[in-house]
Amino acid sequence: MSDTEDILGDTRALARQAWGSGVEILDVAPLAGDASSRRYFRARVRGRPASTAVLMVQSGSGLSISSDELSSVGDVSEMPFLNVQRYLRSRGLPVPEVYAADSTRGLALLEDIGDTTLWDAARAAADPAPLYRAAIDELVSLQRSGAERPDPRCIAFGQRFDSRLFLWEFEHFLEFGFSGRSPAASDLPSLRRRFEALAEVLAAQPFALTHRDYHSWNLFVHQGRIRMIDFQDALLAPVPYDLATLLNDRATPTLVDPALERALVAHFCACRSEAFSETLDPATFGPDYFLFVLQKSLKIVGRFHYLEEVKGRRGYVAMLPHTFATLRRCFDNLPALGDLRALLARSFPEIG
Repeated sequence: MSDTEDILGDTRALARQAWGSGVEILDVAPLAGDASSRRYFRARVRGRPASTAVLMVQSGSGLSISSDELSSVGDVSEMPFLNVQRYLRSRGLPVPEVYAADSTRGLALLEDIGDTTLWDAARAAADPAPLYRAAIDELVSLQRSGAERPDPRCIAFGQRFDSRLFLWEFEHFLEFGFSGRSPAASDLPSLRRRFEALAEVLAAQPFALTHRDYHSWNLFVHQGRIRMIDFQDALLAPVPYDLATLLNDRATPTLVDPALERALVAHFCACRSEAFSETLDPATFGPDYFLFVLQKSLKIVGRFHYLEEVKGRRGYVAMLPHTFATLRRCFDNLPALGDLRALLARSFPEIG
């Protein structure tokens, strides 16, 4: 039996579980993927109002944590995606509905939220600002939900982006980011010491419920609302983390220029101030925000080399010039880190 026939059979089994025998799955077709351990297939459905659904297939064990570095959760009885989705949907957050699932096999039949990513919608828009403001509004709703209704049954509340995890990501950069470059013998120990100190600074920030991969390719525009996917690695992390990802991942700064970035950071501060009845001043928040952009960007340099050279997923290294431009902007906004910039520029003249 072919893989397509297997997928079709699995989809039909989940459809019967969800809707009974009166609904027919006509066929399935693969959807474009990303740097993920999941595959997606769109199914055409006959016999219910929604004419399509999406099958998600988690490769390997369906019960595994997808990110390499997230291994502190321990045993879970269901797919992390399902565990986190249940909490987010209970709080009215814009995640796809789960129609049926088989956790042990890593299968879930989901609501189809279309093909229009935030990135695609923003590129097609005359002005991308309203779309990114809407994404920030949903981000603040996520943070507010986590603060008002923490739930120990949701695995996101049992994980923290602590200094150990920040240091893991810095080490990921040190291990893979220097591909084809030859740092001086003393540079790596010096960088490691600086990163150890930065990891402590980053982890000392106030924490909030965090998607962890809140970028323009994990957000969709569907029926006039921002919808979010790939939230299975949600955890508690410092407040700026998701915002730094949203406004800076991959080629996003080609749409969100520095002027718009300042306006969107100010919008986040205003929304969070209102939601939490506290004043978050953009002038004081700005340096914290750029520190997380810096950390995230260094991780991306290592991650993209890792995805391409270890995992064999092509096309990521070609996006690194955007990341180097973001690193230059970070250091321009963080003059106190001039020594770190100079140290990195010995191997990465792109950020000098």
